[in-house]
Amino acid sequence: MNSSTTSGAPVKPELPVMALGAWLLAYVLFYASTYSVLMRDTWSTDDQGHGPMIIAAAAFLAWQRRHDIFAGSARPAPGWAGALMVLAMLMYVVGHSQNIIEMEALSQIPVLIAGLLLVHGWSAVRKVWFPLFFLLFSMPLPGALTQMITMPLKLAVSTVAEQVLYWMDYPIARVGVMLTVGHYQLLVADACSGLNSLFTLEALGLLYMNVMNYTNRARNVLLAVMIVPISFLSNVTRVIVLVLLTYHYGDEVGQGFAHNFSGMVLFTVALVLTYLFDCLLSMWFDKKRKKA
Repeated sequence: MNSSTTSGAPVKPELPVMALGAWLLAYVLFYASTYSVLMRDTWSTDDQGHGPMIIAAAAFLAWQRRHDIFAGSARPAPGWAGALMVLAMLMYVVGHSQNIIEMEALSQIPVLIAGLLLVHGWSAVRKVWFPLFFLLFSMPLPGALTQMITMPLKLAVSTVAEQVLYWMDYPIARVGVMLTVGHYQLLVADACSGLNSLFTLEALGLLYMNVMNYTNRARNVLLAVMIVPISFLSNVTRVIVLVLLTYHYGDEVGQGFAHNFSGMVLFTVALVLTYLFDCLLSMWFDKKRKKA
């Protein structure tokens, strides 16, 4: 005889929820040392301080889907779960023993997928794929890749900022990534124009698309691709603002509180430009839909 409530609806077994809770507890305890290293070293820097915000956003998105993740009949995939756990443990051991924090942190994602496969199956993974993918943006980038891409980006940002200020009749000169305005010299730092800011802004763009819940693939691709020039323009705006503040109000203002606050300028400009471009896309696709 099947157990049921007084209304006749079947009672869902509590085992998957309990198993998931135990697995999450083990996960948190296992990666506590990894998060301690990330908080102390990686996430304490200006260029990679977005990590905790990305994790919080991914957790919030997963929480919103909590009622759908385990809906339907469970079809665990222990074979796939075991393979992913072996892969994750290899990544963790190599990363931890060789002090490769990027590999150690990245091993979390196959662990999370393996847990979902073990508890419920591929349907649970599909329903929470975006939060899992979004976690990639919280992972520290390899230093060699960052340095390889950051220098050309800094040079491009410095060049464009110099040209814009020159057109505005400011006494500006540039040597490499060093800008001289009046009697002040400003070095364009990695945080002002590097790969990490592009990585963070791309994450914000994807989060925006997910929140807006667009279903048109072409629109999503265009918006995602446009994040790259939007990130570049936002970085140029940030540098110009800092140069102008330093020129008009002195080095203490430009390199003090205003320098720290300029990160807000970066993200504000990026969000505004993303929204404006999205409005243009909305007009275009709505027009095409009406014609159809």
